[in-house]
Amino acid sequence: MLLAIDTSTGTSVAVVDRDRGVIAETGTDDTMRHAEVVGGFIREAMDAAGVRPRDLSGVAGGMGPGPFTGLRVGIAAAHAFAVGIGRPFVPVPSHDALAWAWYVAGGAGRLQVVTDARRREFAVSDYDGLDAEGLPRRAGGPALSPRDAVPETAGTRLDAHLVPAGGIGMLAELAFAARRLPLADDVPLYLRAPDVTPSAGKRVLQ
Repeated sequence: MLLAIDTSTGTSVAVVDRDRGVIAETGTDDTMRHAEVVGGFIREAMDAAGVRPRDLSGVAGGMGPGPFTGLRVGIAAAHAFAVGIGRPFVPVPSHDALAWAWYVAGGAGRLQVVTDARRREFAVSDYDGLDAEGLPRRAGGPALSPRDAVPETAGTRLDAHLVPAGGIGMLAELAFAARRLPLADDVPLYLRAPDVTPSAGKRVLQ
């Protein structure tokens, strides 16, 4: 059983189990209040699932792509919770969770996942179904694209405003069962360089 957190778009928290599926999930597509709501959502999801921290085998976190400010909140919360309960942290690509949820809901064929990357750009990933283990097959991306120049797709375009944490958790469970971990590096996927970089400092003359 896993706790899953994603703040790459809005904020979503879920408790999942490989056999039982998504047990509890809560969230909001508000992109401005990640830090204010994530703690409450963790409590709500745990209470709704009727589980205690010691019942969890790990914590899964959505690694993006997403804007820097929001994305780091969920990753930090997931890391902190994992450390606090002495369980592993499992990084998962956020777009993969959207693709997985779409396919298991009955979607078929090519899929293009699109999320807001701010600055008049979208983050775009392409998929061509699920593999034998039920994991999404990514055909391209994620990559940044101007909002008015997203490449055309021969399949379905999915414009998403909230990444379901349930999908994050279920992908972690499926990948563990298939011995396919890790699904992503434990590094936030920002797609662009940060606005602020460390200064080289001033030379001190003696």
